[in-house]
Amino acid sequence: MTKLTLTPRQRLYQIIFGTSTRFGQWFDIALIIAIISSEIILIISSVASIESQYPHLLVIAEWSFTILFTIEYILRLYCSPRPLAYMRSFYGVIDLMAILPAYIAFLIPGSNYLLIIRLIRVLRIFRVLKLARFLKDSNILLRSLRHAQRKIVVFFSSVLILVTVFGSLMFIIEGPANGFTSIPKSIYWAIVTITTVGYGDIVPHTVMGKALASLTMLLGYSILAVPTGIITAELNQEMKTHRGLIRCPNCATSGHEMDAEYCKKCGTQLPETL
Repeated sequence: MTKLTLTPRQRLYQIIFGTSTRFGQWFDIALIIAIISSEIILIISSVASIESQYPHLLVIAEWSFTILFTIEYILRLYCSPRPLAYMRSFYGVIDLMAILPAYIAFLIPGSNYLLIIRLIRVLRIFRVLKLARFLKDSNILLRSLRHAQRKIVVFFSSVLILVTVFGSLMFIIEGPANGFTSIPKSIYWAIVTITTVGYGDIVPHTVMGKALASLTMLLGYSILAVPTGIITAELNQEMKTHRGLIRCPNCATSGHEMDAEYCKKCGTQLPETL
């Protein structure tokens, strides 16, 4: 039996896109280290005292990483069997956006800080460390949020109506003399108060205004529990559904725990489900 010989392009693809080989794992780990290092450089460069002390060094470091990631992106396009499919994929778009801001900065000063998006590329660590179960859990959470989206939209619409009503009432009660110069500004106060943030930049001064503010604050504490309950209920339902999907291929028993690897009845290894 003859051993299959890989072309240089196929070997490059195996290293850059794969994690099954030692070189592929080393490449991804080195890439993650480079991404984190470039983000540290970007964050440090936003500190005025450090930027003024080491301006040239920071620029050289930033452009070194940009050129490195540009070469990496070109290599990905070169060795990919379907370059257009890679460009349209999630990681393809993120990889491109990780280098574009540096070149756009020539036309729009300050846009280089958008390079912070490179941090999203660290998600590749899930592939490197084989953390498929973490991705499975995140998929369950996303499905729960998607199922609860109508209820959440209705909830936020109700909150929007409430803050508009309370803001308008506060504008009528307090008026411009006490800082409530317009209904939009009063609505801003209502949002800040109902979310229990309370910046304190606008406060009521009259007795009726304080009474309305007290009611808004109490209502805010009640409202905060609503979206939590909606998402929790959907998450519980999704987990029950997912347990039902984990069915033993030998005895057809379902209802296994999320992290179960073997059937609780016959001991057969369970199939992976996402």
